[in-house]
Amino acid sequence: MITAPTINLWQTYLSVAAEAAATLTGLVFVAVSINLARIVEIPGLPSLAVDSMSQLLGVVFIALASLVPGQRLPILGGEVLTVAVVLWLIQARLQIAYVRSDTGHPRQWATTRMLRTFAACLPFLIGGILMIRGSATGMYWFLPGVLLSIVAGVLNAWVLLVEVIR
Repeated sequence: MITAPTINLWQTYLSVAAEAAATLTGLVFVAVSINLARIVEIPGLPSLAVDSMSQLLGVVFIALASLVPGQRLPILGGEVLTVAVVLWLIQARLQIAYVRSDTGHPRQWATTRMLRTFAACLPFLIGGILMIRGSATGMYWFLPGVLLSIVAGVLNAWVLLVEVIR
């Protein structure tokens, strides 16, 4: 069980992670709404928006689930693993559709997009599995998961807000 002192150590970090990811999700919504007509015209960009929002919302869901008081570690691990698997499945479906579509984009775009989003999911998958097995060290995998998710979200938001009008 995650004890009160243990969760207190993580509470500030988890709260800030949830707030930052929620704010960045709003930035993606703004980027999409500002450039909606252009985004819809360019193959692959609507799914990039979904990809970005799902990655950031995954951080919000994991952080909020982690802040629920009194949870046993294996239960929290199951919640984290569930969110990470759903996130990975959503992104895998989007990435496969992007690769199969005839966008005319360089193959490198698809490769970097896949690496960026899947690398952000992996730490949450590892952390969830470790917590299910009873290891509190699984929570330390949140740090790379949150950081990589934020990087992926910001890079995608940049494409949707700035690069789309070039």
